[in-house]
Amino acid sequence: MREQGRLRTAELEPAERAALDQGVTVRRGQGCILRVTAVPTVHRRLLDRCRPLDGTRGTPAQRKARREYKNRVSALEPGPRR
Repeated sequence: MREQGRLRTAELEPAERAALDQGVTVRRGQGCILRVTAVPTVHRRLLDRCRPLDGTRGTPAQRKARREYKNRVSALEPGPRR
C-alpha cells in the first residue's frame, strides 16, 4: 500500500491515474496487491515510475514485487517478428 500511495502523489499521466484509481486492492498474506486493468503501455509507464525501488531505496520485498511485475509486463509484450 505504501508504494500505491507514492505513485498516487507522483505526477502521473491521466491514463496512469485512472488505472490506479480503478484498481482493486487485494490482501494476500502479509501484504497487499493492487490489481490494475490497463493497456501494456500504461503498465510499462507505472513500472518505470517504480524503478527507484531497484536500488537501495526499496526493501527486499519491494524489489522482489517490482521484479515480478516487470516479468508480467514483459510477458505482455509481443515477441520478435520473424
